[in-house]
This record gives sequence, structure tokens and C-alpha cells, in this order.
Amino acid sequence: MTTQAEAAAQCGKASWYKMGTKTASGEKMNARALAAAHRSLPFGTKVRVENLRNGRSVVVRINDRGPFVGGRVIDVTQGAAEKLGMIRAGVAPVKVTIVGGKAKLPANC
Repeated sequence: MTTQAEAAAQCGKASWYKMGTKTASGEKMNARALAAAHRSLPFGTKVRVENLRNGRSVVVRINDRGPFVGGRVIDVTQGAAEKLGMIRAGVAPVKVTIVGGKAKLPANC
């Protein structure tokens, strides 16, 4: 039986990034924050990002738009990437699930 969270999971690649001074939501960019960029989720949405290589996960808040590279589903800040253990690799296979709220993801896992 599939739970609602599993049905709303998006899988793909994540990368980490350092951007300019402001995010698309207008916030000051903070590379240490647990935040991320997603193409369509509303700003403020919290999602759990799980690194499928090592099982580590982190909850981040969407405050930016992206990624703009094909095959990637989310870009995380450097702080989130450190918790996910993906700094060296730069890119990792991930599973993204909504944590509370009513936002929706395409079920593709």
C-alpha cells in the first residue's frame, strides 16, 4: 500500500549551488541555510530531500527557482548539501517529498 507522501514523491538528481545576493523569493541568499530551489513548488514549502546513495536526508524550505539543468529536480544550498553528504560529488540521486502542506509533486519514483 502506498502512502500519500510516497505517492507525491519526485525522484531525480539534485545539485548544490551558490547564487548571487538574492533568491527568486526576494530573500537574501544564505549558503548555510537549509533551503532549495524548485521549478514549481510554492515558496515556503518544506520538503524532505533524501540522498539515495547514502540514505541521508534533510528538510529544506523552497525559496528559489531552478534547477535549470535537464534531469535535475532540485538545487539545494551548500548547507543542505553538507547534511546530505553530496558536497564532493556535486550531484546526487534524490527523492523529494512534501513535509506537510498541500503542495503537490509529480509521482515519478
